[in-house]
Amino acid sequence: MQKITSIRKNLFLIFAGFIFISSSLQANDEVNVYSYRQAFLVKPLFDIFTEKTGIKVNVIFAKKGMAERLAREGKYSPADILLTTDISRLIELHDRDLLQAYSSKTLLDVIPRQYRATDNTWYALTTRVRNIYSAKRLGAIDINYEDLADTKYKGRICTRSGKHSYNIALVASMIAAHGEADTLTWLEKFKLNLARKPQGNDRGQVQAIHQNLCDIALGNSYYFGKMLVDEKQKLWADSVYINFPNQNNRGAHVNISGMGMAKYAPNNENAKALMEFLVSKDAQKLYAETNMEYPVRTDVMPSNLVASWGDFKADSLSLESIAKYRKEALKLIDKAKFDL
Repeated sequence: MQKITSIRKNLFLIFAGFIFISSSLQANDEVNVYSYRQAFLVKPLFDIFTEKTGIKVNVIFAKKGMAERLAREGKYSPADILLTTDISRLIELHDRDLLQAYSSKTLLDVIPRQYRATDNTWYALTTRVRNIYSAKRLGAIDINYEDLADTKYKGRICTRSGKHSYNIALVASMIAAHGEADTLTWLEKFKLNLARKPQGNDRGQVQAIHQNLCDIALGNSYYFGKMLVDEKQKLWADSVYINFPNQNNRGAHVNISGMGMAKYAPNNENAKALMEFLVSKDAQKLYAETNMEYPVRTDVMPSNLVASWGDFKADSLSLESIAKYRKEALKLIDKAKFDL
């Protein structure tokens, strides 16, 4: 009986060892990504990464709820890398302690300081400008975000909800530049200049200019590129000029798409490899061209279409500094009753 028990024990240890080795090999051959970015935008990059490294990329795409899911999964989460569409969502992950710090010479060398966290928990991958579009009949205009409150634009401006993350980030940048009191006054005057109640998405604002509902609109730069290559929406894009605001002073407000390593990343080394791959020259070029965005690397050129819009001066204030005013920005938007 003792001999049988010993044999069973040995078999159990061998079997357990086999399971451990199998799971280790599986972990060493994969990396898990939770992504707010759409599949068609990132899959080509992941396919190249797998071809180069042999590491399989498993992706879960989501429109919302990433932070809630990670918090619910806790230390048992399979997530290694988190991809987001803007700074607000990166900061949310950071503030809820869902990221871990990772730095390398590669990341620190190629990503400008203003587009990464000081504690190395998140990094930008691409950038986009919060542009001001103007109707073709007005021509290209020299305009500042501050000018959206000028009475000469009364009844002539369109925008999406002030509570959308893109506009919250813009308002936060205004607080960083001017303080809360002046930003509230700006929001109140900006609201008086609206041609209609805030609604729709960024593309819808360009469509509204095309329909002569307004003359001026806010919108992210990459949407302009996407409209220009869309058969129907090209008519909208052709009806406007894309203007880079604040070029004679602090520079245009820039937002980002970005990445961070999950706090409990089970495939830590593979995650590091993927993060560094995503800022390589080839990956940056492909990613930016697919998204109609600007590479975060300064030594990689944007696509020919994006470059055709001209060079611009970006606000040099770090996104981390701007993002700390997000809560205040939302309060001011409510106080100004911007969306009502």
